[in-house]
Order: sequence, then structure tokens, then C-alpha cells
Amino acid sequence: MTEQGYPWPAGAATGVGSLPGTDPGEALRVVFGELPDLPYLPELPDRGPGAELLGRTAGLLAELPVELYAARWRIAARPGRDLRRTRDLLERDLDQLVEVAEGYTGTLKVAVGGPYTLAAGLELPSGGAVLRDAGALRDLTASLAEGVAGHVADVAARVPGARVLLQLDEPSLPAVLAGRVRTESGFGSYRPVAEPDAVETLRTVLAAAGVPALVHCCAADVPVGVVRAAGAAAVAVDTALLPSDAAGLDVWGEALDAGLGLFAGAVPATASRGADAAAADEVRRFWHRLGLPAGRLPEQMVLTQACGLVGAGPEQARAALRYARDAARRIADEPDVR
Repeated sequence: MTEQGYPWPAGAATGVGSLPGTDPGEALRVVFGELPDLPYLPELPDRGPGAELLGRTAGLLAELPVELYAARWRIAARPGRDLRRTRDLLERDLDQLVEVAEGYTGTLKVAVGGPYTLAAGLELPSGGAVLRDAGALRDLTASLAEGVAGHVADVAARVPGARVLLQLDEPSLPAVLAGRVRTESGFGSYRPVAEPDAVETLRTVLAAAGVPALVHCCAADVPVGVVRAAGAAAVAVDTALLPSDAAGLDVWGEALDAGLGLFAGAVPATASRGADAAAADEVRRFWHRLGLPAGRLPEQMVLTQACGLVGAGPEQARAALRYARDAARRIADEPDVR
């Protein structure tokens, strides 16, 4: 923790998840070069199945093997080549992390898919998403919790000076809570998950990690109350999707006033010159609308991109990371400029 009580340095910026390209060493050098205060282990989906969020996380599951079937991930009867490839890709990433992060002693962020995004995207052997079966969802949650704990411990052992911060990616969470996840046929939807059940499921995974964690959701209607109740230290969002109505602002104001951190995705993937100033201004305006003390903003907030950068070109992605860093430093220098 910092002096302010948050597990990241004041005035920090970081990345959300994915980057373009197929070279993990080069991606990590870019990340550590552009985001020295809060680097992260990026995903490189351009390498194919097993390198994207769903496959990468499925490869962490304990005693729950997965396989590709008709270009979709599903629970398998036994480990096979798809699972081996997924784990091999992550192993290469971690080997490169050891090399690039040698001597690093700050906070290091790692990301995995959350239980509901995994349950909505991972299929049962008999067909249909894991989300349809309450028992299967419980098994998946327990398996993910064990796998995430092992992953965090592995990263901490490989970079012994670092303080690991976990990011739980849950883009499907709002749809799961609202009953908007479509069935395999496309003609129906899975029943909604009750908020207390969602809190307990998220808490199971977050607690198992044993390190500070945030929940990232780049969708509208982020359930900030659920995230807060589950024990997350912060919520990461696309700031363009933050509410502007009084009721929505009240919910966010209450959560942030109580100390929940904000990873503000204010830099678009297609950012151009001046994006740092625009992002800083956007975050300051939102903070001011909530009526929160300006002095708390640099320590409670981290600047990020709106979402992953896999669709951007290499130079564009690097620029987006740099704009986030520069925006965070603007806010640290002048948190109350309007």
C-alpha cells in the first residue's frame, strides 16, 4: 500500500489488457518504458487461440481442462493440445516478464477473466454456457479461484520485488445480472443472476488471490455496488460510459467517497495529439460533478485507455499508453483545473 492507503502510486497510469503484436518481450518493454509507475502483463491475442482473455484464463483453471470446439472454448474430459498451447503461451509471457522486470520493485498488475465472463463464454461438454448450470458455475468459480491464486503466487515469485495487483476482467457482468446473455440458439436468454450471488462469487475469486484487486468492466451499467461489496479495491471503466444522470452519479459518488479506487479509461485507442489534456479534463470534470475533494483525485484514480489496444497499430498503442501516463501526471500536478 502507498502512504495514501492504495496499492498503487499516486499519479499513476497503466494499461487495460491487450496490445497488438506477437512478441511478448517487445510488448513488455513498451509497457515498462511507457508506464514505469504501474506496468502490467499484457495479453497478445494476435498470437491466436489461448492468447486472448477467455482462453488465457481458462488455461489457469485447476483440474478443469478446456479445449477448442468449433472455434469456441468448452470444458473437456481431459487435458489436450489446446490446453497445452494456452499454458505454453502464458509460460513464454512469464519468462519474458522475468527478464524485462528484473530489479523492479513497484506495483505490477496482472489480469484474468472474471467468473461470470468465463461462465458466459465457456461451454459445457453437453452444450450451452456454464452460466446455465448453477452447479457448474460453482465448480468453475472454485477452480478459477485456485488457479488465480496460483498465478498470482507464480508472478510474485518470478518478480520478487514487485507488489502484485490483480485485475479481474468482467465485461459480461452487467449482461449476466440483467439476464441479457443469449442462449446457444439465440432465441432466449439465461436467467439473471441475483446481486447477492454475484457478490459472493466475485468475492470468492478476489479473496483467493490474496492481493489487492480491481474489477474491470468496459460495458455500460457497471454494477459499482456489486464490485464494492465484493471487496475490490477499485473499479476500472470506460469513462465515456459513466452515468450523467443524478441517480447514477449518486451511486458512483457514494462508492468513491467511501474510498473505492477508480481506474479511469479516458484515453481512446485512436488517441491523437492532445489526448492527454482531454483525458485529464474529462476525469477532473467527472470528479467535480461528484463533489469529491480534488486533492484525493491523484491518489484514488489511475489513468488507463478506454479498453484493450489489440485493434490499434503498434505506434498507436504505444501513444495511447504514453497519453495515459501524461494525463495522470497532469492531474497529479494540477488536480483541480477545470
